[in-house]
Amino acid sequence: MTWLLIIFPALLAGLIQGLTGFGAVIIMMIFFPSILPMAQAAGIGGIIMFSSEIALSMHYRHDFKLKRVLPAMIIYAAVATWSVQLGKVLDTHVLRLMLGTLLIVLCIYFLSSKKAGSRRYPWYVALLFMVVSGFFSGLFGIGGPLMALYFLSLAKSMPEYLANLQGFFLLDSIYITSVRAVSGILGTQEIPYILVGMLAASVGTMIAARLSSKWDLATIKPWIYRFIGVAGFYYLLF
Repeated sequence: MTWLLIIFPALLAGLIQGLTGFGAVIIMMIFFPSILPMAQAAGIGGIIMFSSEIALSMHYRHDFKLKRVLPAMIIYAAVATWSVQLGKVLDTHVLRLMLGTLLIVLCIYFLSSKKAGSRRYPWYVALLFMVVSGFFSGLFGIGGPLMALYFLSLAKSMPEYLANLQGFFLLDSIYITSVRAVSGILGTQEIPYILVGMLAASVGTMIAARLSSKWDLATIKPWIYRFIGVAGFYYLLF
């Protein structure tokens, strides 16, 4: 049963991330805390997607824009480093409820406003997205929804959106995993779970790659917004 709770969520996570660009750790964090402590579950979830993020980043490498990704990564990583330590002492229930409510409101707004998804955010809104995402990434390993909105607002095509978002997540995985390892949250005992999960996630990503090649950005945008709403309900209910 333990291995099933690793393999199935990782497979589904790879499929979801390959289609929408984010959401993998959200899926895994529904299941993993039932067999692992919260901090280890978040850490393992992040590492499992490493191979899929490499594959997606390589696939869309020609559309990757480092100048767009790097400043966001620096702000995000600085906040995530701080919140990893907070996760050891902070009661996070109220924060989860607040984030869940925010994501649901954003989902409703983007689905109801035809122009919302095509406009760029002011710098202070984009900065807020980076800070909030980094904060919750450090706590739960889940910082994707708001960063997906940020990169989606700047993208002109599906490959550009996926290239920048997956490149961002790849840098994030390398950095935040190192922080968790140094902090003693992750160790060698989690390696079997990670390897099996990586294999399952890679299969899910390959399936998604075949499906997403037939879709354009206009088609996938409403589904991204809906999944942001699902992420919000996850925060409220779990």
